Amino acid sequence: MHWYEKLNQYFPVEEMKSREHMETLLKERSEIYHKDEGPNHVLMYAELDNFVFIDYLFVSKNARGQGLGHKLMEKMKSKGKPIILEVEPVNYKDSDTEKRLRYYKREGFEHAESIGYERRSLATNEINKMEILYWAPHNESEEMIFKAMKKTYDLIHTYKDQHFYGESYQPVDEVLTFNEESRNGNILENL
Repeated sequence: MHWYEKLNQYFPVEEMKSREHMETLLKERSEIYHKDEGPNHVLMYAELDNFVFIDYLFVSKNARGQGLGHKLMEKMKSKGKPIILEVEPVNYKDSDTEKRLRYYKREGFEHAESIGYERRSLATNEINKMEILYWAPHNESEEMIFKAMKKTYDLIHTYKDQHFYGESYQPVDEVLTFNEESRNGNILENL
């Protein structure tokens, strides 16, 4: 099965980029956007000077619990940069969301409680709320993570969006917010 199909079957439609969008990123943004693929995994990520953004991480069901996710994360951590990713809030109807959060917690990720992320899906036209998790090897601040996330949104998520989807995503300042006083509650705390 093609790597895109693996991702497309696993991730909700509102979180998926089109195949054309991702293939164009791999081609036209090859200095920063990468694919790490094996028989049981697909890892799509952007590596910039001062952080790594994990766009998609898929480990096939038959390989889960065998340490593959840990090995992939160790490979990312060995770069010595903060790692940032988006996750959906816990959905108790979907046991995978809690398993994913437990995995990231075991890997040492923290919840960026002061960062808000709400984007209208071009596929469903509904508001999609996501949470930001990060791994900070040098105790990087949530403000630094916020700036990196804004850069990711502009460089990766909205890259040629009008061309691929016929319309543009909202501007970054409408999607991402930073408010140190307004803590959303740590989604990893009670796992």
